[in-house]
Amino acid sequence: MRRALLSVSDKSNLIPFAKKLSEHQFEIISTGGTRQVLLDAGIKTISVEDVTGFPEILDGRVKTLNPFIHGGLLGRRELPEHQRVMKKLGIHPIDLICVNLYPFKQTILKPNVTLADAIENIDIGGPSMLRSAAKNYRDVTVVVDSADYQIISDQLDQQDKVDLKTRAQLAAKAFRHTAAYDALIANYLSQQVGVEAPEKLTLTYELEETMRYGENSHQKAWFYRDALPKKQYSITNAKQLHGKKLSYNNIKDADAALRIAREFSRPTVVALKHMNPCGIGQAEKLETAWDRAYEADSISIFGGVIVLNRKVDLATATKMHKLFLEIIIAPDFEPAAYDILAKKKNLRILQLDFAAKDEPANKETVSIMGGLLMQEQDTLTEDPQDWQVVTKTAPTPTQLDNLLFAWKAVKHTKSNAIVVANGQQTLGIGAGQPNRIDSTKIAIKHAAGKIDDQAVLASDAFFPMDDCVEYAAKHGIKAIVQPGGSIRDQDSITMADKYGIAMVTTGIRHFRH
Repeated sequence: MRRALLSVSDKSNLIPFAKKLSEHQFEIISTGGTRQVLLDAGIKTISVEDVTGFPEILDGRVKTLNPFIHGGLLGRRELPEHQRVMKKLGIHPIDLICVNLYPFKQTILKPNVTLADAIENIDIGGPSMLRSAAKNYRDVTVVVDSADYQIISDQLDQQDKVDLKTRAQLAAKAFRHTAAYDALIANYLSQQVGVEAPEKLTLTYELEETMRYGENSHQKAWFYRDALPKKQYSITNAKQLHGKKLSYNNIKDADAALRIAREFSRPTVVALKHMNPCGIGQAEKLETAWDRAYEADSISIFGGVIVLNRKVDLATATKMHKLFLEIIIAPDFEPAAYDILAKKKNLRILQLDFAAKDEPANKETVSIMGGLLMQEQDTLTEDPQDWQVVTKTAPTPTQLDNLLFAWKAVKHTKSNAIVVANGQQTLGIGAGQPNRIDSTKIAIKHAAGKIDDQAVLASDAFFPMDDCVEYAAKHGIKAIVQPGGSIRDQDSITMADKYGIAMVTTGIRHFRH
């Protein structure tokens, strides 16, 4: 008679599956709580202790780590020597195994979990059995997911066995399952002992969605989320209320816009296109903040991603409704505001908890051909009081506030980045140019007609020469913030002094590649 070993923490659909195995003449071995559930349902089972001839010991730490279990899983049916040894030792083959692992992930996500609790929820016997069964998939069916019960049941009904292709697929899934489980444990324990740069980096993510395509229609794409959903302020936790599914580019843009919105506490609207802000506005009223973000670049906002850090009111929604927009993200929507926005069937409307925007940031990664880069997110909070005035003219308090606003905006603009702004809105943005003077010209061109005594300029990195300062001065800029650090800093300072510009250096660079 064939044997199946069932030991699961997820009991969903277990009874119908076990009954199906019994119908097809599987003798069922089980442990603990799983066995009791099966017995209560009238399903005959054999205890693991009856198979091993050895009691469960050490508070359950050792119960399946036994040759009668692993020999039954690893013994190759086609090798006479294996069969001879198994027969001699009284080891019965195990043909199917269905195992869930101790809930380590759920344990470490609990508030105030202790290290001792986490360690006790590290499964040893379960992964060992899964790996043994998966290694011997030519003879053994291994199941880690209740979603696979149906395909196994169907194949048993159709042919009284699980075919080799399915067993191979299930084995690969089992190894992915144990690898992800081990990765969570490795990362948790590494954090506990303060390992910052492990010699082996093991990351694990869970498939959220197979996407229609990637950056372009000829590229396949998949959306994965962190296996430990610690971050509440994340596009992965946004609730989509309306509209088409998010595309690959939508997700990247939404993430970039949320990073910008995280910088501001006053009512703020961020408009973003192709990973760069095209307008940022802030005010005491959300509607006014929208007006300012829109006026910052009324052309580029077309087809953009909008993030609002306050509940969307009807007046603001009415103005947004007039435009073609890809995505709107906000903490909430007034019913009337939602109704008017939802009239556009393809507009993606998302709701996200902004209360968690100041939670600690995870490290971020980017793939390269043949490898991976990892770094801390650029979430540094800066105090303008720490900035250094390097020119004869000092910024006024108002200019200093405006410089901080521009500095927050340039921090999230692709380098080389220049932002012209006042304290209420961006006026012009120059992003991603190979040289800084071109970015300066683009930013000032977009700000044409809006530059007054309140307009300031921010540069994400130092000026390698004084041409940007001179160009800004000739177009009405009165104050500049930049990191400093060039061997030719003095040239830029001298040029600023020539035109009476106030310049401050931060000592901090904000490249965004």
